[in-house]
Amino acid sequence: MNDVDVVPTALTYVDSFNAVVDVVARERRYIGFVEGPSIESTREFVRRILAGAGVQMLAITSADAVVGWCDIMRNPHEGFRHVGRLGMGLLPGYRGRGVGRRLAVQTIGAARQVGIERVELDVFASNEPAIALYRALGFTTEGIKRRARKLDGQYDDNVFMALLDDGSRSIGEQPAR
Repeated sequence: MNDVDVVPTALTYVDSFNAVVDVVARERRYIGFVEGPSIESTREFVRRILAGAGVQMLAITSADAVVGWCDIMRNPHEGFRHVGRLGMGLLPGYRGRGVGRRLAVQTIGAARQVGIERVELDVFASNEPAIALYRALGFTTEGIKRRARKLDGQYDDNVFMALLDDGSRSIGEQPAR
């Protein structure tokens, strides 16, 4: 979508980012919580990113409204600092239009620039479009936790995926067969 830019996070976007997280959470399908965090919690999260705890890119409209996010938080423990955990979400009207792919590619690129070599994520098995995106970006499935979530009487599995930076190909390029 040409009317959406992907930009690094900033404190000026906290309110809009927080609102988008809340919308996605209340859908009760895509992320691990069912309502967004407090604005104070979101502000602290963004401050931690800006202080080097990870990277975050935002999809914003020409009116500076956040419509999606992708972040990769570095594991802070010695021996694991080369690993980051990816989280992302988009408002419903922006899904299936390439915005998520642009967000993920730019965020993974930013993570590589700060030394994150392994990007991990977990995604609900019912979120087939997200799984397809991650596979297209080069992520591989490392495991499945069966019946990991039970929400509204329905079970969903968690699919664990990872992308390793071996330096041999660019993000989104399919591995050689």
